[in-house]
Amino acid sequence: MSEKDDPMHLLPATTHSYLFRATESLSEAIVADDVPSRYAMAHVAALQAAAALIAARTDPVEAASRAGRRRPWNAWVRLKKVAPELSEWADYFAAGAAKRAAAEAGSIRAVTAEEADDQVRDADRFLAVVEESLGLMAHTSHVTRPRHDRLVG
Repeated sequence: MSEKDDPMHLLPATTHSYLFRATESLSEAIVADDVPSRYAMAHVAALQAAAALIAARTDPVEAASRAGRRRPWNAWVRLKKVAPELSEWADYFAAGAAKRAAAEAGSIRAVTAEEADDQVRDADRFLAVVEESLGLMAHTSHVTRPRHDRLVG
């Protein structure tokens, strides 16, 4: 494959940056012992994965010309516009935004361990879907089993 045909070469630098940050956030979520932090980090990983796809599919000139005319959209609304095939994912993660905000604010009752585990697994799957949508090989998942099983005595 020539450099010109390599999907990594064709993607904007911001896409690479968002994918790297999504992977880092997901890795942090996987090892986090604190339930609210695990949920929040996984949700942030999904946001960063969405941002990567948005960056790849948005024409920079068009985005710049629209920037002054409209209020900013949130990532999940933008994702539905640029990748309608991922609308269900966008709706799912948008629905968890309030829980993420509560978890980030330090609420220990914002999410359960099971919800945090689900968020980690779903963020992991979503990142793989985004990578494949970008023509990349999906990352190797390191999510193995629910963390809350360890915590139940």
